[in-house]
Amino acid sequence: MSFLSNNTQSLATDANNAKRNRSKFLTALTTGASIAAIGALSMTAPTLASAKNIEPSSANYSFTVEDKYKGTATRTLNKSGNTWKYNVNARVAGVASAAQNSTFTINGNNVIPTQASTTYKLLGVGRTHKLDFNPSTKKVVSNYKGKSTTLNMTQQAFDDLSLEVQIRQDLLNGKFSGNYYMAKKDKIEKTPFKKSGNTKITVPAGTFDTVRVDRVHDDNSRSTSFWLAPSLDYLPVKVTQINDGKKMDLELTNVN
Repeated sequence: MSFLSNNTQSLATDANNAKRNRSKFLTALTTGASIAAIGALSMTAPTLASAKNIEPSSANYSFTVEDKYKGTATRTLNKSGNTWKYNVNARVAGVASAAQNSTFTINGNNVIPTQASTTYKLLGVGRTHKLDFNPSTKKVVSNYKGKSTTLNMTQQAFDDLSLEVQIRQDLLNGKFSGNYYMAKKDKIEKTPFKKSGNTKITVPAGTFDTVRVDRVHDDNSRSTSFWLAPSLDYLPVKVTQINDGKKMDLELTNVN
């Protein structure tokens, strides 16, 4: 994964290089803000009337990109009636910012997204990607850079944040499968994950027993690992991502 230049002068003068790095840097930024690409069940899966549900929460994080860029992220999960809203904001001061939100319902163990958006800015230039889910027609409409693309959901697809909630639901209810799907800008992509054991880790918010979940990449130069705390409804307390030798670390600082 490419990142921004090494000094302020190059950031200001090398516009072409910044443009090439923009999307990959922001991938790290939004991964720092959310646990991306996890969780899906078949759209025909039966409802579990007795399923356990996660609780609303608010948490703060710190993250570092390539040991050079330090940022903060906040994540807030609220519920009103049967409508859930998940909002995430992340920023590297003076360099980049990202905002994500997702609206969904939970039926038994199944997370059913309705809308999602991601907006990011790097050096004053930004983009927004929006997703509109229609479970009854099994379609997702993706809007990016003025282009609208309709995607077919043969299996339930998710945005970043509803994906996180689905895997947390799966872990709470013993339903983690490893076979998950994510709605991208122009396609729905299968994204496999695996559980890699239990471990105790210490982050600024404290020491937690965690379940480690790894994304299964088809590129050996990439790795993505998440440490999820059962005591916090499997909220991520640590995330580490490596891409082309470049590393991003995220750690929980406090839970409100």
